[in-house]
Amino acid sequence: MKKNVLYLVAAVFVGLLCGYFIFGNNSTAPGEKVLNDHDHEEVGSSEMWTCSMHPQIMQPEPGDCPICGMDLIPAETSADGLSANEIKMTENAVALANIQTTIVGSVAGESGENSILLSGKIVPNDENNAVQASYFDGRLERLHVNYEGQKIQKGQLLATIYSPNLVAAQQELLTTATLKESQPALYEAVRNKLKLWKLSDAQIAAIETTGKVKDNFPIYATVTGTVTEVTAREGDYVKQGQPILKVSNLTTVWAEFDAYENQIPSLKVGQKIKVVSNAYAAKEFEAIISFVDPILSNATRTVIVRAILKNTDDLFKPGMFVTGKISGDTNHNEEFITVPASAVMWTGERSLVYVKTSVDQPIFEMREVKINGRNGENITIANGLQHGEEIVTNGTFTIDAAAQLQGKKSMMNKMGGRVMTGHENHTGVEATSNKAETSSHMEMEFSKSFQDDFSKALHTYLEMKDAFVSGEPQQITSLAKKAAAAFESLPKKDLGTLEKEHLEKSIDMFSAIGNSGNLEQQREHLVVLNEHIVAITMNLKSPAENLYVQRCPMANNNQGAVWLSLDEEIRNPYFDSGMLTCGSVVQVIQ
Repeated sequence: MKKNVLYLVAAVFVGLLCGYFIFGNNSTAPGEKVLNDHDHEEVGSSEMWTCSMHPQIMQPEPGDCPICGMDLIPAETSADGLSANEIKMTENAVALANIQTTIVGSVAGESGENSILLSGKIVPNDENNAVQASYFDGRLERLHVNYEGQKIQKGQLLATIYSPNLVAAQQELLTTATLKESQPALYEAVRNKLKLWKLSDAQIAAIETTGKVKDNFPIYATVTGTVTEVTAREGDYVKQGQPILKVSNLTTVWAEFDAYENQIPSLKVGQKIKVVSNAYAAKEFEAIISFVDPILSNATRTVIVRAILKNTDDLFKPGMFVTGKISGDTNHNEEFITVPASAVMWTGERSLVYVKTSVDQPIFEMREVKINGRNGENITIANGLQHGEEIVTNGTFTIDAAAQLQGKKSMMNKMGGRVMTGHENHTGVEATSNKAETSSHMEMEFSKSFQDDFSKALHTYLEMKDAFVSGEPQQITSLAKKAAAAFESLPKKDLGTLEKEHLEKSIDMFSAIGNSGNLEQQREHLVVLNEHIVAITMNLKSPAENLYVQRCPMANNNQGAVWLSLDEEIRNPYFDSGMLTCGSVVQVIQ
């Protein structure tokens, strides 16, 4: 009996405990909102869901990945920790795409005073420039200095030239040398003519002593410096006074900055300016403003501000991008910020820029801005940017193309992700034409003749891609050079800015691949190349044959990368044979 009572008490206790766990947590604290099914829909409506292995998949609700079947996760809590309008690129991709940034507006200094930030680049000091010219007509038989960047010393042999006039003048010298006692004036006139052609007394004396005429005559450097331009090639026929080389002494260089119209009152010759180069970001170089252009450019609405930098250690190379900071009282318009036109993308409805949001990492955020007006190559931003923010000024379309291919928000895709048309099967292959995808990628227009020529040139790309699959760097180099020539020959005159940007960057990447014999470096270039080639190909109206856009989420340091193929079967160009089948078809272009 006692035992039965104990069992009964235990059963009651267990029942009460279960009831607590089942019903006790339904109690609502004061002010706490109970989420019913409708509330869940409201909360989740602003979230986007993606696949950790296939980030191009982006859906407004949870579910399974149509490619691999994995559970989708919130895009904001993905492995990279980035929101839908942010994209992270590798350092190599940034360098290969030549992505450049600049800080906009004015910022407050350490002591609270305002500072003007100017963007510019290093150029040779024109005061130290010289031209090495030919002093007589002739044909360049040999050019001993034949590429830019070569350092030369005064008196160094530059070229060998054949000149009929110089041969005739030497014969005259030998003839008049026998008559110098009887006709000294004639003899001196011939010697002076040779001196005007920069022949030294020693050279003239050697001709007289040997009694032989030189067919090919040397040209020597008259200055010391660095070759900045080669203006003639071996075999060229040059005229008297025609430049062969341009030489600059780079012991000092100019840092030239563009200053906007509203910054002019704060700029004066003699002001101190701190210069920072991308190559030496942690070091500031002090200089003095030596020139402020008195004439405002009508095209850009800017003036050139110049400072002279000492370059005894060859730290500064012409073409380097630099930033200049001028501290002190400045007068700037807090309401508006002026940026280069290359930084702004316009869709017809929205104006967008990419802002670098991390100091240490190449993370870029797409930002919608409001434009106040445009003056030449400068755009005034009324809203959307803050003074001191760092924006992308070169390579904007490259970043946007990468964002589009990763399923992020992009210029023509406000929501991000790949449009799910309902034509996809369980393998994740989307059997739609490119017209169905115009809402998910940047739309470009090409003439029928360009599309035909591009399709022919694309075969050279596909051959090169197959060489990547085989892992043959020498064959890749050969095919890349062939492809660069094929794409370079495509007509460009009717292309718009966006179309030309993608084509020119593709040609640059073909050339970079062709100039590298290292397979890993070639694959790094291939990542950038494919972003542009795929973007163009997706806009072909009726390609001659079906093309498969394929993607591997593990390529490009797990950032993902795409490529084109004629076959549905995956053959990955980014890895060796062990990863040959890694990837999936993300779109069919037909």
